[in-house]
Amino acid sequence: MTNPIKSRLAKGGMIPAAWVELGYPDIAEILVRHGWPVLVVDGEHGRGDLEDWVAILRAAEHAGGEVILRLPDDSDTMIKRALDRGFRSFIVPMVNTPEQAARVASAFRYPSRGRRGYAAPIVRASDWGARPDYAREEAHEELCIMVQCEHVEAVENLDAIAAVEGIDMIFLGPNDLAASAGHLERMEHPEVQALLARIEETAARHGKPLATVRGAGRDWADLERLGYRIVVGINDVSLLIEGAGRARAELPDGTAPATVRRY
Repeated sequence: MTNPIKSRLAKGGMIPAAWVELGYPDIAEILVRHGWPVLVVDGEHGRGDLEDWVAILRAAEHAGGEVILRLPDDSDTMIKRALDRGFRSFIVPMVNTPEQAARVASAFRYPSRGRRGYAAPIVRASDWGARPDYAREEAHEELCIMVQCEHVEAVENLDAIAAVEGIDMIFLGPNDLAASAGHLERMEHPEVQALLARIEETAARHGKPLATVRGAGRDWADLERLGYRIVVGINDVSLLIEGAGRARAELPDGTAPATVRRY
């Protein structure tokens, strides 16, 4: 079995994706059925816990989609449990040093490639033991691991982070990056734009694919031109806010919808 996201990445081009923040399987299924087959479940800032996210994973896969899980942290326990429950594509937040990146990469893989704890015959990831070669041959091949570069410290260390074996992609977080540089909610500030360019140059030099969110003054076409391979562009909360605002504006009193800051 292969990871469809890795297969799509191998074919080239940009993969658009949608955030799932509210933590409901029905929302995930609706998004997949209406043109968003790649979803990013936001375990860092969104609603729910691991079992909520597994329900989303099941709904998305049933509808023909695929899920990337942004973990709430980089703990071995969280990584191990998410792997066992069947996730195979991940974003790990706030990875600032090569030592942290190496520890993260090791946590995702069974020995001798890493230190993932063993329970392969009894977990969802192996189809409850129906895949006898899961631990030895398949598990590490299915993984797509992205570490999030979202702090000025990570930019300083990105050469070494990008060289860590087992890290597949760099996920650029422009909002937190801007904040770490003293420019909270000002992603278009020249200093922030220079940091983004520096990340893009470093990743290209290492042949490391990039992912990010739409924003920072750059839209879909800009990001595709810059070589980003995964771009998360919409989220369920904003879609609900915008839809509610448009519907309210159609009423006779003409109340204007609220302005939505895109994530």
